[in-house]
Amino acid sequence: MSKVATLSEAVASIPSGSHLALSGFAITRCNMAFAREVIRQGIRGLTISHCVGAMDGDLLVGAGAVERLIYGGGSLDRFGRLSCVNRGIENGSLCAEEYTSLSIAFRYLAGSLGLPFIPIRSLRGSDLFERLQEQDGSKTAMIADPFTGEQWLVLKPLVPDVAIVQVQVADEEGNASIFGPRWDNAEQARAAKRTIVIAEEIASTEMTRRNPEQVAIPGFLVSHVVHLPFGAHPSSVYRVYDYDAEEIERYAEAMNKPESVKAYLDQYVYGVKDHWEYLERVGGMKRLDALRADLLLGY
Repeated sequence: MSKVATLSEAVASIPSGSHLALSGFAITRCNMAFAREVIRQGIRGLTISHCVGAMDGDLLVGAGAVERLIYGGGSLDRFGRLSCVNRGIENGSLCAEEYTSLSIAFRYLAGSLGLPFIPIRSLRGSDLFERLQEQDGSKTAMIADPFTGEQWLVLKPLVPDVAIVQVQVADEEGNASIFGPRWDNAEQARAAKRTIVIAEEIASTEMTRRNPEQVAIPGFLVSHVVHLPFGAHPSSVYRVYDYDAEEIERYAEAMNKPESVKAYLDQYVYGVKDHWEYLERVGGMKRLDALRADLLLGY
């Protein structure tokens, strides 16, 4: 059964107040077109989680769509910090649960396996752990190892309402391949109640069946497949296109000051009707073709 949908249709299936797991990592494979459509549709009160905070989450926070952030730190890589996230934490408008990135990966793993909790050696004895206990002690606990009696720190699983995963290729049934680093994306999809896949290319199901070992996310986990070339722009997608340094610099500068955030949103989010008009605004295919990845290097 075909699960192909438009970006607008996929985003419209997400109610305000949902918990979304985002697949991006700093400025790589970020769900940028998705984030812009969420903002345009006025979806609010979101909880977002990801191992390493990325550009898509920062944009959602800057637009006021997010109430809670669960993450393991993050940045815009060499382009600077996540200004909207950091400002929201500092002024109290954003509730942030900050872990190590490994701890977030373990929480997704627990959710993917259906475990009630998962033990971890990392985090214990750290300032992060003390801060988490001060904020809300319900996400961590100490238990005794039934075999040795040793005390272990355990984490509560993460079970997002929807995982949003930017991939290189998917078929119409939702079977998706991720080339290069997968990070925690497979665990996010398995932990979530459902997954929306945003793919640069749509392949035939016949081709998927010929290469089953390449499938990172099986179709039965997926509710919507969105075919959206350059859906991660201005971040990069390995083997498809590199990041757009000029656009990321423009974004980083705009997000540094609250008064310039609105101007950026008006120009690149509210000021365009959809993803295709956004691509035209940033320079169209002539500009985008210059970002295409080298076939041998992958970037």
